[in-house]
Amino acid sequence: MTTNLAIDPTLLDKAVQVSGERTKKAAVTKALQEFIARREQRRVADLLGTLEWDASSDYKAERSRGK
Repeated sequence: MTTNLAIDPTLLDKAVQVSGERTKKAAVTKALQEFIARREQRRVADLLGTLEWDASSDYKAERSRGK
């Protein structure tokens, strides 16, 4: 899919430089992948402390239940 974007050329050049990618397209793709991964990690981190833990649960017993 072709998309035309007006990206700040200085910013794009810097992204290519720091990413180590050879092309602008590769640098933008890598930047988008890293952005998405960071946002997904943040969602998981936001869950910390919000889940209830059952102290009586024996996770080791659950592992061997299927054997």
